[in-house]
Amino acid sequence: MRSKNDPDGQSGAGAATSTSQESPKSQESPKLPESQESPESQESERSFIERARRAQIIDAAVETIAVRGFAKASLAQIAERAGISKGVISYHFAGKSELIERAVEQIYDGIGAFVGARLDERVGAGAWLRIYVESVAEYMLDHRAQLTALGEIFSHFRTADGQPRYGVASSEPLYDALEKVFLKGQRSGEFRAFDVRVMAVSLQASIDHMFAYWSAHPESDLTAYAGELADTFEHATRADGRTCA
Repeated sequence: MRSKNDPDGQSGAGAATSTSQESPKSQESPKLPESQESPESQESERSFIERARRAQIIDAAVETIAVRGFAKASLAQIAERAGISKGVISYHFAGKSELIERAVEQIYDGIGAFVGARLDERVGAGAWLRIYVESVAEYMLDHRAQLTALGEIFSHFRTADGQPRYGVASSEPLYDALEKVFLKGQRSGEFRAFDVRVMAVSLQASIDHMFAYWSAHPESDLTAYAGELADTFEHATRADGRTCA
């Protein structure tokens, strides 16, 4: 929830008019320069600035959680890392819970954009599956703080009634997307017959555990692990006598 006043905004004072004894020319009200931008353009610029500020706060939250852990990542600590006041965070976010939820969304949006740019719907389902597994790993290689923060959030973030905020239920959209890929492969004859929900849950759980292992053993080769995992699911899904490409 936002406050009514923008902490970054400023107010202006009006100008007084001249007395009647001044010359007619001096009685003319001074004309302010007309804005070169339309109200729509100004609103668009304001929206852009606000989005940039929110993204900055979210990045600071992710970094703070990764370094200090979920419990110790207070709004004051996040504000300090972002180089802003705590009030600026309160202007953009209702509280820590909303900030954390938006942070998770931003991370997954980043993963989706990265992986999506590498996927091609024209390739077979088997090739799509390999690209998906290896691209997610490639993204996390350069975003380790995000991975650490997600681990902290998933382990410690709770709802008002004490239930984990993220878990199997929150992964339904991801399972649905993977199911569609498996169904596509079965219809094309690339994949054998199997329960697509079981395979979707198993694949995502394997990816999650891949990252958990890498977090615990940072010296391990994440790229090689992802390749082996892709091989495993290629063999588990493909129809007899077929080679996925």
